[in-house]
Amino acid sequence: MKSNLPIFFVLVFMMTAILPIPVCADSYSDTIEIYKKSESVQPFFKNAYGYAVFPTIGKGGIGIGGAFGKGKVYKKGNVTGETTLIKMNIGFQLGGQAFSEIIFFEDQRAYEEFTSGNFEFDASASAVAITAAVQAKAGTEGTTAGVSAGPATGKQAPSSYRKGMAIFVHTTGGLMYEATIGGQKFNFTPN
Repeated sequence: MKSNLPIFFVLVFMMTAILPIPVCADSYSDTIEIYKKSESVQPFFKNAYGYAVFPTIGKGGIGIGGAFGKGKVYKKGNVTGETTLIKMNIGFQLGGQAFSEIIFFEDQRAYEEFTSGNFEFDASASAVAITAAVQAKAGTEGTTAGVSAGPATGKQAPSSYRKGMAIFVHTTGGLMYEATIGGQKFNFTPN
């Protein structure tokens, strides 16, 4: 993995050059409002202990790929810290993509697990897309597939917590073909 580190940094640099990431003071509120428009996500805002929001995550790859994004963690509606997402994967992939992501914490245990400093999702974690997309997953837990037409239109697949967390993504641009293995790693810094 260490021998691939220079390639990872080159890919992250290329993604930032190809996919400009707009930074504005209200990007977090704008992202949250997008998710609140989805009927599948609304119950999570009402019942979750907290959540992490990533307004823009850039990802790209050619054989070896990676993703990077910065976010904020909320507990009961208040910002408690900042987090970064780093992902590295290997497999068939080509392209670049930008998306936002929100991770809901079902209870205090899930929140504390995520905010303990370094947290990592394994390759089996899956997210529900809230924009026009088709998704499929095959793994040790069985197979699933879903289609969505957007946050305010169509119906998304029913979603629930897995190990105390629920993940939703919203694609904002780009095109990526992939069949990869990898996970997401998060670092949390409290306010």
